[in-house]
Amino acid sequence: MVSTLARPGRKLAKRLLLLQACVVLATAILMVTTVNVDWGISALIGGGIFVVANAAFALCAFLFSGARAAKLIVASFFSGEVLKILLTVVLFSVVYLYAEVELVPLKLTYLLVLGINILAPVLFINNNK
Repeated sequence: MVSTLARPGRKLAKRLLLLQACVVLATAILMVTTVNVDWGISALIGGGIFVVANAAFALCAFLFSGARAAKLIVASFFSGEVLKILLTVVLFSVVYLYAEVELVPLKLTYLLVLGINILAPVLFINNNK
């Protein structure tokens, strides 16, 4: 019973992560075909940073479910958000230090997927009614 309460949220999170990954892949392919391979790789890395961090958050957010675990749910949600922010900072730092990337597609793809993260849940929720 408890896991059935969290099932719609988990399903929404999976759909959102899949949509984000598809948009990142499509953007990277578009960059490769229109500009060059370096832009495509940079777009893939930028969007990948967001998708990986968001997946880590989703794992933490849905770790617990049920009314008896309310405090654990809140704690895992906030720790997931902290993990997401730290993971984003660390991954961007690693990319800036050790990879030669184009900054324009890296940041544009990150922001594109961030916009999808903001707008897509509204579309998914309204689609179910």
